[in-house]
Amino acid sequence: MVTFIDTPKKILMTVLGAAVLYTGVTMAGTAQAQQKGPAIIRDTEIESIINEWGAPVLKAANMTPDSINIVLVQSPQLNAFVAGGANIFFYTGLIERTENPGELVGVFAHELGHISGGHLISASNAIERASYESILGMVLGIGAAIATGNGAAAQAVMAGSAKYSQAKFLAHSRVHESAADQAALTYLDKAEMNPAGLASFLEKLSSEELLPRSQQSEYVRTHPLTHRRIEAAEARALESPYADKQWPQKWNEQHARMKAKLIGFIDPGRVPWVYSDQDNSVAARYAHAIAHYRQNNVQKALDRINALISDEPDNPYFHELKGQMLVDFGRVGEAEPAYKRAVDLLPNAPLIRIAYAHTLLENRKSDTAKLKTAIENLERALADEKRSTRANRLLATAYGRLGREDIAKVYLAEEAILQRRYDYAKRQADSALQTLKAGSREALKARDIIAYADAHTGAANN
Repeated sequence: MVTFIDTPKKILMTVLGAAVLYTGVTMAGTAQAQQKGPAIIRDTEIESIINEWGAPVLKAANMTPDSINIVLVQSPQLNAFVAGGANIFFYTGLIERTENPGELVGVFAHELGHISGGHLISASNAIERASYESILGMVLGIGAAIATGNGAAAQAVMAGSAKYSQAKFLAHSRVHESAADQAALTYLDKAEMNPAGLASFLEKLSSEELLPRSQQSEYVRTHPLTHRRIEAAEARALESPYADKQWPQKWNEQHARMKAKLIGFIDPGRVPWVYSDQDNSVAARYAHAIAHYRQNNVQKALDRINALISDEPDNPYFHELKGQMLVDFGRVGEAEPAYKRAVDLLPNAPLIRIAYAHTLLENRKSDTAKLKTAIENLERALADEKRSTRANRLLATAYGRLGREDIAKVYLAEEAILQRRYDYAKRQADSALQTLKAGSREALKARDIIAYADAHTGAANN
Protein backbone atom coordinates (compact mmCIF):
# COMPACT_ATOMS: atom_id res chain seq x y z
CA MET A 1 0.00 0.00 0.00
CA VAL A 2 1.56 3.26 -1.09
CA THR A 3 0.58 5.87 1.48
CA PHE A 4 1.66 9.50 1.16
CA ILE A 5 2.18 11.50 4.35
CA ASP A 6 2.40 15.29 4.19
CA THR A 7 5.57 17.02 5.26
CA PRO A 8 5.20 20.12 7.45
CA LYS A 9 2.89 22.73 5.94
CA LYS A 10 3.39 25.62 8.35
CA ILE A 11 6.69 26.87 9.74
CA LEU A 12 6.84 29.54 12.44
CA MET A 13 10.41 30.60 13.16
CA THR A 14 10.99 31.94 16.69
CA VAL A 15 13.98 32.88 18.78
CA LEU A 16 13.95 29.50 20.53
CA GLY A 17 13.07 27.21 17.64
CA ALA A 18 10.20 26.32 15.36
CA ALA A 19 6.62 25.17 15.70
CA VAL A 20 5.62 22.66 13.07
CA LEU A 21 2.15 21.35 12.26
CA TYR A 22 2.04 17.83 10.87
CA THR A 23 -0.93 16.15 9.22
CA GLY A 24 -0.91 12.54 8.05
CA VAL A 25 -3.18 11.87 5.09
CA THR A 26 -3.51 9.65 2.06
CA MET A 27 -3.02 12.06 -0.78
CA ALA A 28 -5.54 12.24 -3.60
CA GLY A 29 -3.11 12.70 -6.43
CA THR A 30 0.17 13.93 -7.77
CA ALA A 31 -0.98 17.54 -8.14
CA GLN A 32 -1.72 17.72 -4.43
CA ALA A 33 1.65 16.19 -3.61
CA GLN A 34 3.44 18.72 -5.77
CA GLN A 35 1.63 21.63 -4.14
CA LYS A 36 2.56 20.47 -0.66
CA GLY A 37 6.11 19.48 -1.45
CA PRO A 38 7.89 16.17 -0.87
CA ALA A 39 5.99 13.61 1.17
CA ILE A 40 6.97 10.43 2.93
CA ILE A 41 5.74 7.29 1.14
CA ARG A 42 5.22 4.11 3.13
CA ASP A 43 5.03 0.95 1.05
CA THR A 44 5.80 -2.52 2.36
CA GLU A 45 6.61 -4.00 -1.04
CA ILE A 46 9.17 -1.41 -2.13
CA GLU A 47 10.78 -1.20 1.31
CA SER A 48 11.01 -5.00 1.46
CA ILE A 49 12.61 -5.19 -1.99
CA ILE A 50 15.31 -2.67 -1.10
CA ASN A 51 15.91 -4.40 2.22
CA GLU A 52 16.23 -7.76 0.45
CA TRP A 53 18.73 -6.38 -2.04
CA GLY A 54 20.66 -4.59 0.67
CA ALA A 55 20.91 -7.54 3.07
CA PRO A 56 24.17 -8.96 1.58
CA VAL A 57 25.70 -5.47 1.62
CA LEU A 58 24.74 -4.96 5.26
CA LYS A 59 26.28 -8.31 6.15
CA ALA A 60 29.48 -7.33 4.36
CA ALA A 61 29.52 -4.10 6.39
CA ASN A 62 29.03 -6.08 9.63
CA MET A 63 25.63 -4.54 10.15
CA THR A 64 22.26 -6.18 10.78
CA PRO A 65 19.10 -5.59 8.69
CA ASP A 66 17.25 -4.11 11.67
CA SER A 67 19.96 -1.46 12.12
CA ILE A 68 18.89 0.41 8.97
CA ASN A 69 15.55 1.98 8.04
CA ILE A 70 14.59 2.54 4.40
CA VAL A 71 12.42 5.63 3.90
CA LEU A 72 10.86 6.70 0.59
CA VAL A 73 10.27 10.33 -0.33
CA GLN A 74 7.83 11.25 -3.09
CA SER A 75 9.69 13.75 -5.25
CA PRO A 76 10.75 13.84 -8.91
CA GLN A 77 14.16 15.02 -7.74
CA LEU A 78 17.05 12.59 -7.88
CA ASN A 79 18.44 12.26 -4.38
CA ALA A 80 19.29 9.98 -1.47
CA PHE A 81 20.67 10.81 1.94
CA VAL A 82 21.09 9.63 5.52
CA ALA A 83 19.49 11.58 8.38
CA GLY A 84 18.10 11.25 11.91
CA GLY A 85 20.17 8.19 12.72
CA ALA A 86 20.64 5.22 10.39
CA ASN A 87 17.71 6.15 8.13
CA ILE A 88 18.38 6.06 4.40
CA PHE A 89 15.97 8.30 2.49
CA PHE A 90 15.45 7.49 -1.21
CA TYR A 91 13.63 9.93 -3.46
CA THR A 92 11.27 8.25 -5.90
CA GLY A 93 12.89 10.27 -8.68
CA LEU A 94 16.15 8.43 -8.04
CA ILE A 95 14.47 5.01 -8.08
CA GLU A 96 12.74 5.81 -11.35
CA ARG A 97 16.05 6.84 -12.92
CA THR A 98 17.76 3.53 -12.10
CA GLU A 99 17.94 1.06 -14.99
CA ASN A 100 18.66 -2.11 -13.03
CA PRO A 101 18.89 -3.39 -9.45
CA GLY A 102 22.66 -2.81 -9.44
CA GLU A 103 22.33 0.97 -9.65
CA LEU A 104 19.99 1.13 -6.66
CA VAL A 105 22.14 -1.34 -4.71
CA GLY A 106 25.16 0.83 -5.54
CA VAL A 107 23.48 3.93 -4.10
CA PHE A 108 22.40 1.91 -1.04
CA ALA A 109 25.98 0.74 -0.51
CA HIS A 110 27.26 4.31 -0.93
CA GLU A 111 24.87 5.69 1.70
CA LEU A 112 25.85 2.81 3.97
CA GLY A 113 29.42 3.99 3.51
CA HIS A 114 28.41 7.34 4.95
CA ILE A 115 26.85 5.62 7.96
CA SER A 116 29.84 3.38 8.67
CA GLY A 117 32.19 6.32 8.06
CA GLY A 118 30.47 8.46 10.67
CA HIS A 119 29.26 11.04 8.14
CA LEU A 120 25.75 11.07 9.61
CA ILE A 121 23.60 14.17 9.38
CA SER A 122 22.43 15.17 12.84
CA ALA A 123 20.59 18.13 14.28
CA SER A 124 19.67 17.15 17.82
CA ASN A 125 19.20 14.05 19.90
CA ALA A 126 15.44 14.71 19.88
CA ILE A 127 15.23 13.74 16.24
CA GLU A 128 16.21 10.16 17.07
CA ARG A 129 12.69 9.57 18.41
CA ALA A 130 10.91 11.59 15.74
CA SER A 131 8.65 10.35 12.99
CA TYR A 132 10.02 10.12 9.46
CA GLU A 133 7.82 13.08 8.53
CA SER A 134 9.48 15.14 11.27
CA ILE A 135 12.94 14.16 10.08
CA LEU A 136 12.08 15.06 6.50
CA GLY A 137 10.68 18.39 7.66
CA MET A 138 13.95 19.08 9.43
CA VAL A 139 15.96 18.17 6.35
CA LEU A 140 13.83 20.41 4.12
CA GLY A 141 15.09 23.43 6.00
CA ILE A 142 13.77 23.56 9.53
CA GLY A 143 16.63 21.68 11.16
CA ALA A 144 19.26 23.46 9.08
CA ALA A 145 18.08 26.81 10.33
CA ILE A 146 17.72 25.74 13.96
CA ALA A 147 20.62 23.34 14.46
CA THR A 148 23.26 25.40 12.66
CA GLY A 149 22.04 28.80 13.75
CA ASN A 150 22.47 29.82 10.14
CA GLY A 151 20.54 33.04 9.61
CA ALA A 152 20.68 32.68 5.84
CA ALA A 153 19.12 29.24 6.07
CA ALA A 154 16.38 30.53 8.36
CA GLN A 155 15.71 33.39 5.95
CA ALA A 156 15.47 30.91 3.07
CA VAL A 157 12.85 28.89 4.93
CA MET A 158 10.87 32.00 5.83
CA ALA A 159 10.92 33.03 2.19
CA GLY A 160 9.29 29.71 1.30
CA SER A 161 12.31 28.07 -0.33
CA ALA A 162 14.26 25.43 1.57
CA LYS A 163 16.62 24.52 -1.27
CA TYR A 164 19.54 26.53 0.04
CA SER A 165 19.31 25.25 3.60
CA GLN A 166 18.56 21.71 2.45
CA ALA A 167 21.62 21.53 0.22
CA LYS A 168 23.81 23.06 2.92
CA PHE A 169 22.44 20.68 5.53
CA LEU A 170 22.82 17.55 3.43
CA ALA A 171 26.07 18.26 1.64
CA HIS A 172 29.02 15.95 2.17
CA SER A 173 32.62 16.86 1.44
CA ARG A 174 34.40 15.42 -1.58
CA VAL A 175 36.57 13.45 0.85
CA HIS A 176 33.47 11.90 2.42
CA GLU A 177 32.06 11.08 -1.01
CA SER A 178 35.20 9.31 -2.18
CA ALA A 179 35.44 7.43 1.13
CA ALA A 180 31.78 6.33 0.84
CA ASP A 181 32.40 5.16 -2.75
CA GLN A 182 35.37 3.05 -1.75
CA ALA A 183 33.52 1.60 1.24
CA ALA A 184 30.56 0.77 -1.02
CA LEU A 185 32.77 -1.01 -3.55
CA THR A 186 34.45 -2.97 -0.77
CA TYR A 187 31.08 -4.05 0.61
CA LEU A 188 29.88 -5.10 -2.85
CA ASP A 189 33.01 -7.21 -3.40
CA LYS A 190 32.65 -8.87 0.01
CA ALA A 191 28.99 -9.56 -0.79
CA GLU A 192 30.04 -11.08 -4.14
CA MET A 193 27.85 -8.60 -6.00
CA ASN A 194 28.50 -6.84 -9.29
CA PRO A 195 29.71 -3.30 -8.44
CA ALA A 196 29.13 -1.87 -11.92
CA GLY A 197 25.83 -0.29 -10.88
CA LEU A 198 27.47 2.36 -8.71
CA ALA A 199 29.87 3.33 -11.47
CA SER A 200 27.13 3.48 -14.11
CA PHE A 201 24.92 5.57 -11.83
CA LEU A 202 27.72 8.08 -11.23
CA GLU A 203 28.52 8.17 -14.94
CA LYS A 204 24.86 8.94 -15.62
CA LEU A 205 25.23 12.07 -13.48
CA SER A 206 28.64 13.15 -14.73
CA SER A 207 27.30 15.59 -17.33
CA GLU A 208 25.65 17.61 -14.55
CA GLU A 209 29.04 18.77 -13.26
CA LEU A 210 29.22 21.37 -16.01
CA LEU A 211 25.69 22.71 -15.46
CA PRO A 212 24.94 25.76 -13.30
CA ARG A 213 24.31 24.69 -9.71
CA SER A 214 20.62 25.62 -9.97
CA GLN A 215 20.18 23.09 -12.80
CA GLN A 216 21.94 20.19 -11.12
CA SER A 217 20.02 17.39 -9.44
CA GLU A 218 19.82 17.42 -5.67
CA TYR A 219 22.03 14.33 -5.60
CA VAL A 220 24.86 16.12 -7.38
CA ARG A 221 24.45 19.23 -5.21
CA THR A 222 24.66 17.20 -1.99
CA HIS A 223 27.04 14.47 -3.22
CA PRO A 224 29.69 16.46 -5.17
CA LEU A 225 31.04 14.61 -8.20
CA THR A 226 34.50 14.78 -9.71
CA HIS A 227 35.87 13.01 -12.76
CA ARG A 228 38.52 11.47 -10.50
CA ARG A 229 35.81 10.03 -8.26
CA ILE A 230 33.95 8.51 -11.23
CA GLU A 231 37.15 7.12 -12.74
CA ALA A 232 38.11 5.54 -9.39
CA ALA A 233 34.70 3.86 -9.12
CA GLU A 234 34.86 2.59 -12.70
CA ALA A 235 38.40 1.24 -12.20
CA ARG A 236 37.42 -0.63 -9.03
CA ALA A 237 34.36 -2.04 -10.77
CA LEU A 238 36.40 -3.33 -13.69
CA GLU A 239 38.88 -5.01 -11.33
CA SER A 240 36.14 -6.79 -9.40
CA PRO A 241 35.97 -10.58 -9.84
CA TYR A 242 32.19 -10.15 -9.98
CA ALA A 243 32.16 -7.56 -12.80
CA ASP A 244 30.32 -9.92 -15.15
CA LYS A 245 27.96 -11.41 -12.58
CA GLN A 246 24.30 -11.10 -13.57
CA TRP A 247 21.55 -9.99 -11.23
CA PRO A 248 18.99 -12.63 -10.22
CA GLN A 249 15.98 -12.69 -12.54
CA LYS A 250 13.79 -12.28 -9.45
CA TRP A 251 15.51 -8.98 -8.71
CA ASN A 252 15.04 -7.75 -12.26
CA GLU A 253 11.32 -8.52 -12.00
CA GLN A 254 11.12 -6.80 -8.61
CA HIS A 255 12.83 -3.75 -10.07
CA ALA A 256 10.31 -3.63 -12.92
CA ARG A 257 7.35 -3.95 -10.55
CA MET A 258 8.74 -1.33 -8.18
CA LYS A 259 9.07 1.23 -10.95
CA ALA A 260 5.64 0.34 -12.34
CA LYS A 261 4.08 0.80 -8.92
CA LEU A 262 5.67 4.20 -8.42
CA ILE A 263 4.63 5.46 -11.86
CA GLY A 264 1.09 4.19 -11.34
CA PHE A 265 0.68 5.91 -8.00
CA ILE A 266 2.58 9.13 -8.63
CA ASP A 267 1.88 9.82 -12.31
CA PRO A 268 -1.03 7.62 -13.45
CA GLY A 269 -1.58 9.66 -16.60
CA ARG A 270 1.85 8.62 -17.86
CA VAL A 271 1.17 4.89 -17.55
CA PRO A 272 -0.30 4.41 -21.09
CA TRP A 273 2.78 6.10 -22.55
CA VAL A 274 5.20 3.86 -20.63
CA TYR A 275 3.26 0.58 -20.85
CA SER A 276 1.34 -0.14 -24.03
CA ASP A 277 -1.86 -2.16 -24.10
CA GLN A 278 0.09 -4.94 -25.84
CA ASP A 279 2.49 -5.25 -22.90
CA ASN A 280 1.24 -8.22 -20.88
CA SER A 281 4.05 -8.27 -18.35
CA VAL A 282 3.02 -8.30 -14.70
CA ALA A 283 4.73 -4.94 -14.22
CA ALA A 284 2.68 -3.34 -17.01
CA ARG A 285 -0.58 -4.84 -15.73
CA TYR A 286 0.31 -3.70 -12.21
CA ALA A 287 0.88 -0.15 -13.41
CA HIS A 288 -2.42 -0.07 -15.30
CA ALA A 289 -4.37 -1.45 -12.31
CA ILE A 290 -2.90 1.24 -10.05
CA ALA A 291 -3.46 3.99 -12.62
CA HIS A 292 -7.14 3.07 -12.94
CA TYR A 293 -7.43 3.14 -9.15
CA ARG A 294 -5.74 6.54 -8.89
CA GLN A 295 -8.02 7.89 -11.60
CA ASN A 296 -11.09 6.50 -9.80
CA ASN A 297 -11.98 4.04 -12.56
CA VAL A 298 -13.49 1.69 -9.99
CA GLN A 299 -14.51 -1.34 -12.04
CA LYS A 300 -11.46 -1.32 -14.29
CA ALA A 301 -9.17 -1.06 -11.26
CA LEU A 302 -10.88 -3.96 -9.47
CA ASP A 303 -10.97 -6.09 -12.62
CA ARG A 304 -7.25 -5.57 -13.14
CA ILE A 305 -6.23 -6.33 -9.57
CA ASN A 306 -8.50 -9.38 -9.45
CA ALA A 307 -6.84 -10.69 -12.62
CA LEU A 308 -3.41 -10.25 -11.03
CA ILE A 309 -4.59 -12.05 -7.90
CA SER A 310 -5.92 -14.87 -10.05
CA ASP A 311 -2.46 -15.30 -11.58
CA GLU A 312 -0.59 -14.92 -8.27
CA PRO A 313 -3.04 -15.83 -5.48
CA ASP A 314 -0.30 -15.91 -2.85
CA ASN A 315 1.09 -12.47 -3.61
CA PRO A 316 0.37 -10.43 -0.43
CA TYR A 317 0.95 -7.10 -2.17
CA PHE A 318 -1.84 -7.70 -4.66
CA HIS A 319 -4.28 -8.45 -1.83
CA GLU A 320 -3.01 -5.38 0.04
CA LEU A 321 -3.56 -3.19 -3.01
CA LYS A 322 -7.08 -4.56 -3.43
CA GLY A 323 -7.80 -3.68 0.20
CA GLN A 324 -6.49 -0.16 -0.32
CA MET A 325 -8.61 0.28 -3.44
CA LEU A 326 -11.78 -0.88 -1.68
CA VAL A 327 -11.19 1.40 1.30
CA ASP A 328 -10.69 4.40 -0.96
CA PHE A 329 -13.73 3.42 -3.03
CA GLY A 330 -15.81 3.52 0.16
CA ARG A 331 -16.25 -0.26 0.33
CA VAL A 332 -14.50 -0.79 3.65
CA GLY A 333 -16.46 -3.91 4.50
CA GLU A 334 -15.10 -5.67 1.41
CA ALA A 335 -11.58 -4.45 2.19
CA GLU A 336 -11.36 -6.30 5.52
CA PRO A 337 -10.95 -9.84 4.05
CA ALA A 338 -8.46 -8.54 1.45
CA TYR A 339 -6.26 -7.09 4.17
CA LYS A 340 -6.74 -10.18 6.34
CA ARG A 341 -5.46 -12.35 3.48
CA ALA A 342 -2.46 -10.06 3.03
CA VAL A 343 -1.65 -10.31 6.75
CA ASP A 344 -1.94 -14.09 6.65
CA LEU A 345 0.45 -14.25 3.70
CA LEU A 346 2.91 -11.74 5.16
CA PRO A 347 2.55 -11.76 8.96
CA ASN A 348 5.72 -9.75 9.62
CA ALA A 349 4.57 -6.68 7.69
CA PRO A 350 3.59 -4.02 10.25
CA LEU A 351 2.23 -1.54 7.72
CA ILE A 352 -0.24 -4.11 6.39
CA ARG A 353 -1.31 -4.96 9.94
CA ILE A 354 -1.96 -1.27 10.59
CA ALA A 355 -4.12 -1.02 7.45
CA TYR A 356 -6.00 -4.19 8.44
CA ALA A 357 -6.61 -2.82 11.94
CA HIS A 358 -7.95 0.38 10.41
CA THR A 359 -10.58 -1.56 8.47
CA LEU A 360 -11.57 -3.41 11.65
CA LEU A 361 -12.06 -0.10 13.44
CA GLU A 362 -14.10 1.31 10.58
CA ASN A 363 -16.28 -1.79 10.16
CA ARG A 364 -16.79 -2.82 13.78
CA LYS A 365 -16.95 0.39 15.77
CA SER A 366 -18.68 -1.19 18.78
CA ASP A 367 -17.66 -4.85 18.39
CA THR A 368 -15.45 -5.60 21.41
CA ALA A 369 -13.88 -8.69 19.85
CA LYS A 370 -12.99 -6.81 16.66
CA LEU A 371 -11.61 -3.89 18.65
CA LYS A 372 -9.36 -6.26 20.57
CA THR A 373 -8.21 -7.88 17.31
CA ALA A 374 -7.38 -4.42 15.97
CA ILE A 375 -5.42 -3.64 19.14
CA GLU A 376 -3.48 -6.92 18.88
CA ASN A 377 -2.51 -6.13 15.30
CA LEU A 378 -1.56 -2.54 16.09
CA GLU A 379 0.54 -3.43 19.12
CA ARG A 380 2.32 -6.13 17.13
CA ALA A 381 2.93 -3.62 14.35
CA LEU A 382 4.35 -1.04 16.77
CA ALA A 383 6.94 -3.54 17.97
CA ASP A 384 8.63 -3.10 14.57
CA GLU A 385 7.17 0.20 13.36
CA LYS A 386 8.08 2.38 16.32
CA ARG A 387 7.90 5.66 14.39
CA SER A 388 4.32 5.20 13.23
CA THR A 389 2.09 8.10 14.23
CA ARG A 390 -0.82 6.35 12.51
CA ALA A 391 -0.57 3.21 14.66
CA ASN A 392 -0.54 5.27 17.84
CA ARG A 393 -3.55 7.30 16.70
CA LEU A 394 -5.49 4.13 15.83
CA LEU A 395 -4.62 2.54 19.18
CA ALA A 396 -5.92 5.65 20.92
CA THR A 397 -9.15 5.29 18.93
CA ALA A 398 -9.51 1.59 19.76
CA TYR A 399 -8.88 2.00 23.48
CA GLY A 400 -11.21 5.00 23.58
CA ARG A 401 -14.03 2.87 22.14
CA LEU A 402 -13.34 0.24 24.80
CA GLY A 403 -13.80 2.91 27.47
CA ARG A 404 -10.11 3.08 28.40
CA GLU A 405 -9.57 6.81 27.94
CA ASP A 406 -6.46 6.72 30.12
CA ILE A 407 -4.68 4.25 27.84
CA ALA A 408 -5.91 6.19 24.81
CA LYS A 409 -4.21 9.29 26.19
CA VAL A 410 -0.90 7.43 26.49
CA TYR A 411 -0.98 6.60 22.78
CA LEU A 412 -1.97 10.18 21.91
CA ALA A 413 1.03 11.29 23.95
CA GLU A 414 3.31 8.88 22.10
CA GLU A 415 1.99 10.19 18.79
CA ALA A 416 2.76 13.74 19.92
CA ILE A 417 6.32 12.74 20.91
CA LEU A 418 6.90 11.42 17.40
CA GLN A 419 5.65 14.75 16.06
CA ARG A 420 7.85 16.64 18.55
CA ARG A 421 4.80 18.27 20.21
CA TYR A 422 6.24 17.89 23.68
CA ASP A 423 3.90 20.08 25.75
CA TYR A 424 0.83 18.29 24.38
CA ALA A 425 2.47 14.90 24.97
CA LYS A 426 3.20 15.79 28.56
CA ARG A 427 -0.36 16.98 29.19
CA GLN A 428 -1.84 13.77 27.83
CA ALA A 429 0.56 11.57 29.81
CA ASP A 430 -0.05 13.55 33.03
CA SER A 431 -3.80 13.16 32.59
CA ALA A 432 -3.47 9.43 31.92
CA LEU A 433 -1.50 8.90 35.13
CA GLN A 434 -4.42 10.16 37.18
CA THR A 435 -6.30 6.87 36.63
CA LEU A 436 -3.69 4.37 35.38
CA LYS A 437 -2.68 1.63 37.80
CA ALA A 438 0.71 2.43 39.33
CA GLY A 439 3.43 0.20 37.89
CA SER A 440 1.38 -0.89 34.90
CA ARG A 441 2.94 -0.99 31.45
CA GLU A 442 0.96 2.06 30.39
CA ALA A 443 1.87 4.01 33.53
CA LEU A 444 5.56 3.32 32.99
CA LYS A 445 5.21 4.43 29.37
CA ALA A 446 3.46 7.62 30.45
CA ARG A 447 6.26 8.44 32.88
CA ASP A 448 8.85 7.77 30.20
CA ILE A 449 6.99 10.15 27.87
CA ILE A 450 6.93 12.87 30.53
CA ALA A 451 10.65 12.49 31.20
CA TYR A 452 11.43 12.60 27.50
CA ALA A 453 9.19 15.63 26.95
CA ASP A 454 10.78 17.47 29.88
CA ALA A 455 14.23 16.82 28.44
CA HIS A 456 13.30 18.15 25.01
CA THR A 457 10.74 20.89 25.68
CA GLY A 458 11.92 24.01 23.92
CA ALA A 459 13.69 22.12 21.15
CA ALA A 460 10.54 21.83 19.07
CA ASN A 461 7.66 23.05 21.20
CA ASN A 462 4.07 23.06 19.97
